[in-house]
Amino acid sequence: MSQIVQHRPLGKTGYSVSEIGLGCWQLGGDWGALQAGQAESVLQAASDNGVTFWDTADVYGGGESERIIGEFNKTHPETDRIIVTKAGRTPEQYPDGYSRDRLKAAIEASRERLQVEQLDMVQLHCIPINEIKRGDVFEWLAEFKQAGLIRQFGASVETCDDARYCLENTDVASLQLIVNLLRQDMAESILPLAHQKEVGVIVRLGLASGLLSGKMTADHEFAKEDHRNFNQNGDAFFVGETFAGLPYKTGVALAHELKSLVPDGMTLAQMSLRWLLDQQGVSSVITGASRPEQIADNAAVSALPSLDNELHTQLSHFYHDRVRQHIRGEI
Repeated sequence: MSQIVQHRPLGKTGYSVSEIGLGCWQLGGDWGALQAGQAESVLQAASDNGVTFWDTADVYGGGESERIIGEFNKTHPETDRIIVTKAGRTPEQYPDGYSRDRLKAAIEASRERLQVEQLDMVQLHCIPINEIKRGDVFEWLAEFKQAGLIRQFGASVETCDDARYCLENTDVASLQLIVNLLRQDMAESILPLAHQKEVGVIVRLGLASGLLSGKMTADHEFAKEDHRNFNQNGDAFFVGETFAGLPYKTGVALAHELKSLVPDGMTLAQMSLRWLLDQQGVSSVITGASRPEQIADNAAVSALPSLDNELHTQLSHFYHDRVRQHIRGEI
């Protein structure tokens, strides 16, 4: 196994996780149909490149992502692999059908698909903030932890206010946040607080749904089932989950502008991921990939040097001067 990916503690969980992780939404076919063996080749590439932190959810492909991971993990076990799943968005629960029994049933189903006796971690999957504030769901998760169904629990959230509430009022061990060069508010206001409270931070959308790959064009057409097609304007779920809340063509143009700040020897994607790894409080940046070579490229960022202070200042100014005004929805 390659050792190029360094590890970091996931808050106070006791887990050591690869600082570049693998997001597994695409393995369920939700970004477009996969060819035979494609998902397995992605997981094998993650294993080969030292990417040991994998993130999935029970609703990705209706459980297909978990099933594929469970089968691969059974036949290719690794002692340092941490598999995190998410719960709370199944039709039986979301948006107002939450109960102890329904959440337990969802966790039991994830255990079965992932083929484990105990889940490494369950995160609430962007459930309504009123349900978070009611608090019952955290009591249920604490009970399931005590009973040995799960080892740790956390929450995936959408906005700074949601994240701050969880940090100040709940016992979450981790938070999963939307942070990237085109959406920096979480980095400025939430990461320092999470670091202070020793809550692990898992970053999603680090490349802004691919905008920060630097390879997208304004006329690109996405597959019908790809959220980058049907959720560009927040028609299906929170608008910030797709292109960081930016109108697609605006995002493409801004990503093109950012290329002028990329250091020699780096790509825009590498600079974007390195910027995230430079943020105090970040435990792992999960990156989606549909091809093995994408895994290797992302993993290599772990070995790159930190960006210099001047560039960090320039990137902050770029966000506030050029980007933030275009973001739609709550930040």
